[in-house]
Amino acid sequence: MKAALAPSSLTSLSYRTNSSSFRSSLLFRSPSSSASMTTTTTRGNVAVAAAATSTEALRKGIAEFYNETSGLWEEIWGDHMHHGFYDPDSSVQLSDSGHREAQIRMIEESLRFAGVTTDEEEEKNIKKIVDVGCGIGGSSRYLASKFGAESIGITLSPVQANRANDLAAAQSLAHKVSFQVADALDQPFEDGKFDLVWSMESGEHMPDKAKFVNELVRVVAPGGRIIIVTWCHRNLSAGEKALQPWEQNLLDKICKTFYLPAWCSTDDYVHLLQSHSLQDIKCADWSENVAPFWPAVIRTALTWKGLVSLLRSGMKSIKGALTMPLMIEGYKKGVIKFGIITCRKPL
Repeated sequence: MKAALAPSSLTSLSYRTNSSSFRSSLLFRSPSSSASMTTTTTRGNVAVAAAATSTEALRKGIAEFYNETSGLWEEIWGDHMHHGFYDPDSSVQLSDSGHREAQIRMIEESLRFAGVTTDEEEEKNIKKIVDVGCGIGGSSRYLASKFGAESIGITLSPVQANRANDLAAAQSLAHKVSFQVADALDQPFEDGKFDLVWSMESGEHMPDKAKFVNELVRVVAPGGRIIIVTWCHRNLSAGEKALQPWEQNLLDKICKTFYLPAWCSTDDYVHLLQSHSLQDIKCADWSENVAPFWPAVIRTALTWKGLVSLLRSGMKSIKGALTMPLMIEGYKKGVIKFGIITCRKPL
């Protein structure tokens, strides 16, 4: 949950925010004059500057959105800021505790799908974890406790990082878990540091999916696992170059509220991971398993406690609540998909 840009495709995922690739492309041209080359380069520099400004504005918007809304979410739903995993025939009338159990189940099902909890040797080897887009640290604390591992969470929101560290201290986990403000596209870690790289519903905020994947691959240790759970749009059919206009319009409305750049598909993520020669790449569509989630969030928002908390939280929270029915519409019409993509880095 975590602007709207052009419709995404695999080619649009790999746009660059520096001018080196633009300049190198000039090697394949025969410019008619130095003046024309200067004009082209100037235009390229302007485009690069515009992209950098847009990316910075997106980062600022994401940070402000979570600075404002995280307290409301914690008050109503607890410290796991992600979808729950439900059986397809589950009722949306589950108790609050049932929904929170479903959020824990999402973590466990993600680990199981990746093969982590079905391989004793692999589970034993998880000593260091990074939680990319950590929210207020629910997943980090859970995973650190489960594996007896050290976990570092990163987020763009100072409010989230501070709250996550406070909760870790309150749960006597400060020696195992820490949180800091950092950019997922430029992580402050050395290569190959982590045995498990965890991204639970943060990929949808990344304006450069190729760079995002590059960083996940860079920081994972040889033999380590990457788990990406994220909102996607549907896979494009053979011959399709983009979503239908009405589909893109629906996503654009969601983007404006939740500070999301262009969406991509699970196929796009698979192709990006394949470009790194990773192993055990697999993905799944869990849209059916998360179907009860947004109706449940709306139902809690319409309680007296929810309405009071919404009004107290601010305009970003109110706009977010008003956008929730569009998420339900997107899932029902098959435009939005809830995807999991996992892989392992070769030894």
